[in-house]
Amino acid sequence: MNNKKYTSLILILGSLTALGPFSIDMYLPAFPVIAKDLQTSTEQVAISLSSFFIGISLGQLLYGPLLDRFGRKKPLCLGLALYILASLGCVFVTSLNQLIVLRAVQALGSCAAAVASVAMVRDLFPVKDSAKVFALLMLVVGVSPMLAPTAGSYVTILFGWHAIFIALIALGVLNLLASIFWLPEKYQPDPSISLMPAPIIKTFLSVIAEPYFYTYALTGAMAFSGLFAYVAGSPVVFMEVFEVSTELYGWIFAVLSIGLIGSSQINSRLVKRYKSEQIVFVALSVQLVLTLCFCAGTYSNLLNLYETVALLFLFLCCLGFINPNTSALSLSPFKKNAGSASALMGAIQMGIGAMASSLLGMFETKSAFPMVGVMAGSTIIAMVILLSGRMKLSKTIA
Repeated sequence: MNNKKYTSLILILGSLTALGPFSIDMYLPAFPVIAKDLQTSTEQVAISLSSFFIGISLGQLLYGPLLDRFGRKKPLCLGLALYILASLGCVFVTSLNQLIVLRAVQALGSCAAAVASVAMVRDLFPVKDSAKVFALLMLVVGVSPMLAPTAGSYVTILFGWHAIFIALIALGVLNLLASIFWLPEKYQPDPSISLMPAPIIKTFLSVIAEPYFYTYALTGAMAFSGLFAYVAGSPVVFMEVFEVSTELYGWIFAVLSIGLIGSSQINSRLVKRYKSEQIVFVALSVQLVLTLCFCAGTYSNLLNLYETVALLFLFLCCLGFINPNTSALSLSPFKKNAGSASALMGAIQMGIGAMASSLLGMFETKSAFPMVGVMAGSTIIAMVILLSGRMKLSKTIA
């Protein structure tokens, strides 16, 4: 493979990987404007974000077997077409319920891009290059939350919130054309892959029964659900509680993303010296103390904008250490069913994240406390799961 083709494939796969993060983060600055236009509250608009997470959760379980059965490009192009149509529908919504449903459909479409891009790395690149390619794709995922809200804030100011979905349509169309004309199909479809529910469910049940999986997958999902609460609650906290501008909100979101990206890069060095189990326990312990202090300060109205941003930054830093290690530990026992385990782990993470973000829609109060309370509660549950799971694992090893 020459350098030109190598670069073009990286760009296409990176664009596919960025579709989901851009779809999640780009419309966040427009929450108050959408709420006003649809005659509802900002907290209720956040439910459309929860429906997107639910769509991603279900989609990860759906596309795995489809990509193995029919090849990569057909399910990918079908998913992108679905994404474009759902995004077009979002442009013309007249009620919150329509937006909620269409966002779930949009997520099902975007999920095809995320799952297919990961699968195609194994198809298109030598094994020795896979780690480097995955690192580049993960960098795209990390940078996207920095760019998307900032871009969304300017689009909203200049053209209105409907233009955000027009921009997402354009991104979907570009990805579809690139996938059709420039993305090669190297994987041979396997007609023997069953799409019947029984064998798929049997495989998933065997994965769930593994103590390492349910301990660290659930710990990681609960800890990471605080991020979903932050994403869903931050428009209310920053633009309504602290009354920052739409433009400034985009920049704050971008700066906070540096915490997650930076700590995950530091983690790649720490794992050379310490066990993943040690890093998870220490980072989760710090996150627990941090969120409890954050919760107390918010409840007592003691925190200003700068202190809130600083505590959120530290919270995201903790997640940068927790998530990569819980993911690695969850998948460590699997060789044969690594794909199914990965899909199930992603579905659990998105499903719990959707529930965490949807909780915020139940609170109509203009306060940071619901967001911080969910972050603290999810961290407490994560620690309980981790400690009980480690006791189970120690008994199994003994």
